[in-house]
Amino acid sequence: MEKYIGLDLGTTTLGISFSDSLGIVHNKENFSFERGNYKKAREHLIELAESLEIYNIVIGLPLQLDRIEGTRCKSVRRFADDCSKMNPKLKFYFSDESFTTIEARERLLASGVKEKDIKSKIDMVSSFIILEDFLRGIKNGNVK
Repeated sequence: MEKYIGLDLGTTTLGISFSDSLGIVHNKENFSFERGNYKKAREHLIELAESLEIYNIVIGLPLQLDRIEGTRCKSVRRFADDCSKMNPKLKFYFSDESFTTIEARERLLASGVKEKDIKSKIDMVSSFIILEDFLRGIKNGNVK
């Protein structure tokens, strides 16, 4: 199975996970950057992709409740486009991230993480869920 990096892009954090050749998803990190400094996040992602030799990127698309792409989706798509310009090897896939933050919070609480520590891990766990859902879609033939 091909390997993928999963991303949850926020305004000051980039949640990162990755899959191995068996399709098992692993948490990587919650990368922090200054508000609006997406260049720092892009550079970090590109360095990581090159070090892991993983160029398939699944990034969460924050659709609105009415399933329409709003301002945040435009920002995510621009981030992906800018990354692709910096490294043409990167291939981006967009995945609906609706409710992943809620699920991530529930998973963290269920695993015993204290409320005060959730913020530092939630985007990473959200990226894990985004990638897990995407890979499930591939396995079920819903993603090509």
